[in-house]
Amino acid sequence: MKKEEHKTINFGLNSNSKTYVNNTINEKNTIDISIVIVNYNVKDFLEQCLISISKAKRNLSLEVFVVDNASTDGSVDYLTPIFTDVKFISSTENLGFSKANNIAIKQATGKYLLILNPDTILAEDTLEAMYNYMEQHPEVGISGCKVLNADGTFQVACRRGFPTPWTSFCKLFGLQKLFPKSKLFARYNQTFRSENESYYIDAVIGAFMFCDTKLIQELGGFDEAYFMYGEDLDLCRSVQLAGRKVAYFSETSIIHFKGESTRRSSINEIKHFYESMRIFAKKHFAYSTLFLLFLQLGINSRLFIAKLGKYRSDIFLIVFDLLFINIALMLGTYIKFGSFLGFPDYAYPLVFIVTSAVYFLAQFFTGEYFEGNSSIGKTIYSLMICFFVLSSLTYFFPEYRFSRGALLVTIGVTTFLSSSLRLGIDIFHRTFGKYSDKRIIVAGCDEKVDEMIDEIRKSEPQNMNIVGIVNTGASNLINNNFQVLGHIENINSIVEKNDIDEVIITDTNLTFISIMKLIGKRDGNRKVRFHIIPEYNELITARIINEISGNEPTIQKLNITKPRLKITKRIIDIFGAIFMLTIGLIFTILQGKIKEWWQVLIGEKSIIGIEPIDNKTNEFCKPGIITLANTNNNIDISNTAIESLNYYYIANYSLSLDIDILVRYITRKIRKQTNNFNKS
Repeated sequence: MKKEEHKTINFGLNSNSKTYVNNTINEKNTIDISIVIVNYNVKDFLEQCLISISKAKRNLSLEVFVVDNASTDGSVDYLTPIFTDVKFISSTENLGFSKANNIAIKQATGKYLLILNPDTILAEDTLEAMYNYMEQHPEVGISGCKVLNADGTFQVACRRGFPTPWTSFCKLFGLQKLFPKSKLFARYNQTFRSENESYYIDAVIGAFMFCDTKLIQELGGFDEAYFMYGEDLDLCRSVQLAGRKVAYFSETSIIHFKGESTRRSSINEIKHFYESMRIFAKKHFAYSTLFLLFLQLGINSRLFIAKLGKYRSDIFLIVFDLLFINIALMLGTYIKFGSFLGFPDYAYPLVFIVTSAVYFLAQFFTGEYFEGNSSIGKTIYSLMICFFVLSSLTYFFPEYRFSRGALLVTIGVTTFLSSSLRLGIDIFHRTFGKYSDKRIIVAGCDEKVDEMIDEIRKSEPQNMNIVGIVNTGASNLINNNFQVLGHIENINSIVEKNDIDEVIITDTNLTFISIMKLIGKRDGNRKVRFHIIPEYNELITARIINEISGNEPTIQKLNITKPRLKITKRIIDIFGAIFMLTIGLIFTILQGKIKEWWQVLIGEKSIIGIEPIDNKTNEFCKPGIITLANTNNNIDISNTAIESLNYYYIANYSLSLDIDILVRYITRKIRKQTNNFNKS
């Protein structure tokens, strides 16, 4: 990864090196601010966060804790030699947000405590402004500042109301979205209040909580019943019950990239969010049994809707595909028999149900649905399977052998309609949606401009059009490849004149405060997003390119999470277990595996799965009677090797892989027993 040499700054940067040390920490007998950051697989964002802390330190004395939640990206090894005064605490497992923070909170010695997410960037005045605010407002126990997205827009979650019965109802059933300016309906995200004023509030976001250290330690830190989400609300509630205030302070800002840790983990974000709401309500509103029952119903309903929303594109395709094939069937019947319902009466509605079911299952098991990559090719292949299956069924049920011609028309018309739908969706996305052309300007004054443009070109996004460059420096900027459109001070007119959609700022000499002022001065009618690269970093650059182009990051998807493969595997497990517990019962008894096959039948195990390590479960795959690890006769295989084999199985799962493992297992069992027989 290409990195620039860091400059000498207050946090204690050694000149001409990449090492940060806190030279001022011993100048005072006390620490002003203890900063606690929980990290999980975001070393690139964490590095930028720590750099922004060093720039915001000014005359304050700091201590910084980083609790690493069993990251696999080498965060601690990479950052320890760079930030020598940061206190890194490594955990061997992912403890969750609450437990990890509490480890460092107990060790904090600062007058104030800042709970900070690693995917944040502080403004140069943030720490000083928050410190001064707390000094001037001793009644406040926790305060938060204005939190912005990477494009400069306001994150409404940075100041919230408690999920009381009414507030929860409005949140769960979408009333606050319908009426965002209503004091009655928008209490949770407080969108009826100005983001540019300071006031007391129920709760602030867990990504940035500026606290009275002594108070938080007396309260015992975060409630560890929460794994992720809800713990910030709970702590704010505890602070208020202790007689202190919670405040939103609007005069300083941070950027929050939002959700980077969960994006790079296997954590079920939706599940944990609604589980946290349930825990909070049960803890703070236990007096109302009726409310808790109502809330549980609402949470379950909202969770179901959220899961449906995750697959809304697939549901859209399914509805129209089934509609198309039934319209096509009626059209084929009309062409052959002169009536849209020309089959005998006994054929209805079964003929519609069977045709729809066969088409859906063909699409599902070819991977057209629920895998995020629908295509015309897979649809045509599914319809070919559909034709073969429906034709074959008529040999078993001759009373339904009405017309091969009607079936051909049905398949042909459905092919046209379903393919046209997918083509139309693709054209819409490329014209108006996430893949539509984006007009971009890059703002900077040095080689980082060319580095950014090179990264865009290397990614080869077809929808990103670089219009020109905006100068951020004091001297004239000359670029041989792109037109210099003007200076950053005139960003409004440049954006409006050139119809700009995206502005990428690469100049690290621009202060955060000055960038926020530029964004705040936007007064044109055109919607434009700002993207800030605080220090040149390939991963952050790639994230911005993916966000603008609409492309998904190239993160390997685990095969075993695909619904069609999970269902196929479960069906095989059920039939295999039934066979071994009935026809193969004697063999099962001789092997002493009745309990294991029963566990396969009830879904606790799989015939072929992963080898458990230290009895730990895996959310993606069940333990197997047969595993990649136990196909090896070497019983002393290390945990590291087992972990690698387990990951390989989860990532590359397929029916053919299961067959290969089964054959290998049986072959080696036979070979072992033969060798034992020969020895005896």
